[in-house]
Amino acid sequence: MAGEKQKSASQQGPRLVKAKKTRKKAEAPPRLVDRILAPYRWLVKWTFRLVLIAVVLAIALAALFGWVNPPTTHTMWSEGRRLAEPVDHTWVPAEQIAPVMFRSAVAAEDANFCLHWGFDVEAIQAAIEAGGARGASTISQQVVKNVYLWQGRSWVRKAMEAGLTPLVEAFWSKRRILEVYLNIAEFDEGVFGVQAAAVHYFGVDARDLSAVQAARLAAVLPSPKTRSASQPSSFVQRRGGSIRAGAETINADGRADCFQG
Repeated sequence: MAGEKQKSASQQGPRLVKAKKTRKKAEAPPRLVDRILAPYRWLVKWTFRLVLIAVVLAIALAALFGWVNPPTTHTMWSEGRRLAEPVDHTWVPAEQIAPVMFRSAVAAEDANFCLHWGFDVEAIQAAIEAGGARGASTISQQVVKNVYLWQGRSWVRKAMEAGLTPLVEAFWSKRRILEVYLNIAEFDEGVFGVQAAAVHYFGVDARDLSAVQAARLAAVLPSPKTRSASQPSSFVQRRGGSIRAGAETINADGRADCFQG
């Protein structure tokens, strides 16, 4: 019996030593990094959750407006508030817009629309070389800015625009991007969308626009409050002629195929 007790004690010896080492290891003080980061772990956790929610929401909104027409935009809302009256706006589907209007808008604003995935790298490089004197926003970027965001030049808005543009390109067809663009663009003070603009300037529906009328509407897009399509200045006339020629060119060389089917 004594031998068995001795044997049992000798077997338990290593276990007790191991347990003491484990206890010492468990009782070791936390590392300096852990002590520093401990108060901020909740912040990291909630930041991660908020970023995840924002990503899911962005994807959901991008997918939604690929099928559902945006009811309004921040620009329409703010303009209506400034004018103290509802803006002039009527949504029309792509089938009720003259094909030449699509080509004119692309020729005026984004001739490589069918060739890029939301960002025109060549235009960005040219803008950088010009010292920022010229714009490089694609039609896709303008749609993202007008549908989801707000006007302005803040880095926050630009970052959000850069994140949302590839999503819109992924979920929407090129034709859908142009359809939304032409339906929310401002063509005169308080006049939004190509249907309202066609009636306002020429007394016709968007489907009945001629090549000259479409080119002049596209010519006023960069500065709708200072340019007129029905009473064009010499600059708008020249710009309209250039856009009309550009629309014919992209139709002939295939750069309009992505939205004309």
